[in-house]
Amino acid sequence: MEAIVPTFVTSNLSEVNFPITRSGSTFTIKIPGKFSVFEAVSLKQVCQEIIQGETHPREVIIDFEQTTFMDSSGLGALIATWKTTQEKGILMFLRNVTPQVLAVLNLTGLDTVFSIESSNEKLPIAADKEQLPTTHPSVGSWIKRFIDIIGALIGLVITGVLFIPLVIAIQIDNPGPIFFGQTRCGWMGKPFKIWKFRSMCIDAEAKKSQVKNQVQGAFFKNENDPRITRVGRFIRRTSIDELPQFWNVLTGDMSLVGTRPPTPDEVEQYEVPEWQRLDVKPGMTGEWQVNGRSTVRSFEDVIRLDLLYQKNWSLMYDLKLIFKTVAIVFNKNSGAY
Repeated sequence: MEAIVPTFVTSNLSEVNFPITRSGSTFTIKIPGKFSVFEAVSLKQVCQEIIQGETHPREVIIDFEQTTFMDSSGLGALIATWKTTQEKGILMFLRNVTPQVLAVLNLTGLDTVFSIESSNEKLPIAADKEQLPTTHPSVGSWIKRFIDIIGALIGLVITGVLFIPLVIAIQIDNPGPIFFGQTRCGWMGKPFKIWKFRSMCIDAEAKKSQVKNQVQGAFFKNENDPRITRVGRFIRRTSIDELPQFWNVLTGDMSLVGTRPPTPDEVEQYEVPEWQRLDVKPGMTGEWQVNGRSTVRSFEDVIRLDLLYQKNWSLMYDLKLIFKTVAIVFNKNSGAY
């Protein structure tokens, strides 16, 4: 068995070592105790060098024996590596998966996608929520969750008051479903269904390919989207269409304040470092809402604003963003499209 210890510089601030062993055409990569953004970027580089090397691997084994923390970037690196190995016809296995890593895989449903093996006779017992990582202080804050619950209940009361007139207006303008549900990716990439009052024609998803995307990167916007109805333009401009998301906040899939919730096809386009934006729960509002809203035209700006929120987060900062959002909603020139 041949031992290899390559070093990859993933940042001006960090250097990550990955012990790798090779037995014939099988490469085993040992993941360190912490599997975050620096380690994630390095893993992708390591796997690319192995796959592109002179010895074409038949199997790549990712060993998690020492790993007790994995965030969304680590998850993104695993997905990227799995896609690459699938394309090249290489088998990829996860070995010695710890309960902490298994909890993340269970959360996202990837435990049924990846091939997981163990040196023991049986796999670790399915991990519970207590073994999920605290990827950001906001995730473990019970006060933030309490504020979310109170805010969601108040928001749902407002939604109930407006419900009947909204139903009538939507039906008169464009008969069809009142609500629009769409799968989005939440904390750590966990899929959930987001709810809005329908602001587009009933076959909007089917017509999406016919509409030009006016922004750059892994998200979609069009200032004059022809799929939006007349009532839809009004409820978007006033953010009334987003009121049903208070239910998503109440169930815990979203927060009042957080990052923009992406669609699965957007996440598929992410590079490994961009997964960092999923280290916090998505929010009904956030930096992107109060510092640009519809004027944000680049995915790089979305990433910048999301990471700025993570850096500046505090309970007082959340309240500040909520108050700013309320002010923006009542500014007729600041609505979304």
